[in-house]
Amino acid sequence: MNFVEFAWLIPLIPLAAFLFIGFFGDRTPEGGGYVAVGAAALAFILSALVGYEILSGTHGDYYYDSIPWLTISNGVVLNFGLYLDNLAVLMMMFASFISMLIFIYSIGYMHDQGDRKKRYYTKVSLFLTAMLGLVMASNFLQLFIFWEIVGLCSYLLIGFWGFRHPKGDKASLAAASAAKKAFLVTRMGDVALLAGLFVLLNAFSSLDFVTLFDPANIALVDKSTLALGSLLIFGGVIGKSAQFPLHDWLPDAMEGPTTVSALIHAATMVKAGVYLTARSFPIFVQSTDVMLFIAIIGGVTAFYAATMALNNMNIKRVLAYSTLSQLGFMILALGAGGYLIAMGVADGTPITGSKAFGYTAGVFHMMNHAFFKALLFLGAGSVIHAVGTEDMRQMGGLRKRMSVTSITMLIGTLSIAGIPVFAGFWSKDFVLEAVMVVAEGSGVAAAIFLLLYILALATAFMTAFYMFRLWYMTFGGEEGEASKHCHGESEKVMTYPLIVLSVFAALSGFLILFGFNQALTFNWAGPGSDFVIGGGGYGMMDVLEKIFTSPFAYLAIVVAVAGFYAAYRMYNFKDVDPGRFNKDGESAMYQLLQKRYFFPQFYDAIALKLTYPVALAVEQVDRKAVDGTVDGIANSLTGGSQMLRRIQNGFVQTYAAYVLGGLLLLFVAIYMIGYIGGL
Repeated sequence: MNFVEFAWLIPLIPLAAFLFIGFFGDRTPEGGGYVAVGAAALAFILSALVGYEILSGTHGDYYYDSIPWLTISNGVVLNFGLYLDNLAVLMMMFASFISMLIFIYSIGYMHDQGDRKKRYYTKVSLFLTAMLGLVMASNFLQLFIFWEIVGLCSYLLIGFWGFRHPKGDKASLAAASAAKKAFLVTRMGDVALLAGLFVLLNAFSSLDFVTLFDPANIALVDKSTLALGSLLIFGGVIGKSAQFPLHDWLPDAMEGPTTVSALIHAATMVKAGVYLTARSFPIFVQSTDVMLFIAIIGGVTAFYAATMALNNMNIKRVLAYSTLSQLGFMILALGAGGYLIAMGVADGTPITGSKAFGYTAGVFHMMNHAFFKALLFLGAGSVIHAVGTEDMRQMGGLRKRMSVTSITMLIGTLSIAGIPVFAGFWSKDFVLEAVMVVAEGSGVAAAIFLLLYILALATAFMTAFYMFRLWYMTFGGEEGEASKHCHGESEKVMTYPLIVLSVFAALSGFLILFGFNQALTFNWAGPGSDFVIGGGGYGMMDVLEKIFTSPFAYLAIVVAVAGFYAAYRMYNFKDVDPGRFNKDGESAMYQLLQKRYFFPQFYDAIALKLTYPVALAVEQVDRKAVDGTVDGIANSLTGGSQMLRRIQNGFVQTYAAYVLGGLLLLFVAIYMIGYIGGL
């Protein structure tokens, strides 16, 4: 029996949970929480079975199955089906697994939500359905449909407390505003993505991956058309994965429950953009300019977002900026690896795993990030649940009161900072190595990648600094005002998922030593030669040699350790006053970071100066032109009917007069037509 034949059930299982909880959730324990957990667990088990078959090569490089869905002009057929390769099954497995752990954790975290629990578990089940449908899609149109459902679910969950927020009306307004902001900003990227799909459909007469990724078909399409389509598709990535300059919605999205934040940052939503970049690689790598642009966006986002986490006092927002930065790392790696492949495509030179491992680095970091970021957000939720605040200035000294949360969050902190030998160390080093390979070349592009490498190193330093700062302000030092009222460690239903995630955050990086890099490749036969996108040729000794014989690897380690030490010096020693770097928060740099480089004000200014006047003009066109025309026709018909009503008076002689008058007019009309015709 081939489990892949039942793969279509994977998104349907949480969809069934969504429907069941929506109708009957109030009749089940925890508002349907256990149903959501069971559905996610079944989806993960089936994903793992299907993943084993795909990763073992049972079905070749990929499994494809589809049925005709829509037929449009010129005989173009749009299909609905499955496209399962290494990338898809990897996403399926960690999305369903992490979602399952978050749902388990939610049973404890959302226990006091009363009637709202049913609504919560309904929405998160649909969220998982949408993400699984997105990664399993066989074509761009099908992917786009689930892409939009993911955006809808994020809107609903970010604004989960938009009504009757536990903290009052002001918090309710903030949650509703954050949900609208996330929805509208990501829609800007989605418009670009949709435009890109039209470009590709016009060029290929299909949106199926098997057609678009065929080298023979790619060779028939003009390179400028492919570049335009690629840039537009990446516009969708910028919106969904919150890359610069459409990044500002993600910090505000922290207004939702912390479990929602974990789901968005680790298993769904923002990972969809990274997935789309990796999925579209055969199209993207047709242009070196496209890949250079992608790398620049990733590198700038990584550095820029990290700076805003340096002085933020909200534990969830620090993690949000961290996600922005780490997503930038992933996009940077994909851009660097793709740039080398694009150079090979341009001149027909085979690019193999020895250089083109940027794809491997980006996808590997995406997987590791899912584990340690879910751990960090759920750990933050455990702390918030215990002390009742998100302000780290009111925390401190929680290490003894919350030992499990403290230890697991320390593991997550060490992993995201890239400290050997935790998971983040392996993938972060691969990212830096991928960028440096391009920087060692010559020309303007090499100089740009060298600058991006320097920004990435600076980002690694800041990551280690602000993450240890977060951990120490929360668990170290003396007890703050909120810590004094801590009720102790969270219940086991919340701490057990933390323990499981901490194991993966510590050890998942070692998978690269045991041939897991084979799962992080995308085999694609390029024009004229074979291109292996990824690091498919590496064994254990190759990986160890690559990491531990490179001076850049040791430089990255030194930078990470320096970041930890700087935070330790600032926040641990009693003779050091962190406030001396910013007396009373008045320094210009402090205010610049606190105000997010004034991007929210910039967005508001655009809305007021540009968007609002355009909206008013469109409203006038809608009211006076569109509605005016429709209303005018309706009024004319209504007026005419009123006149006809007066004729219907019920007198036979009146009707007879109308008949005679009509006949007379008819004879006159016939006579005039005949007379004119005889002239």
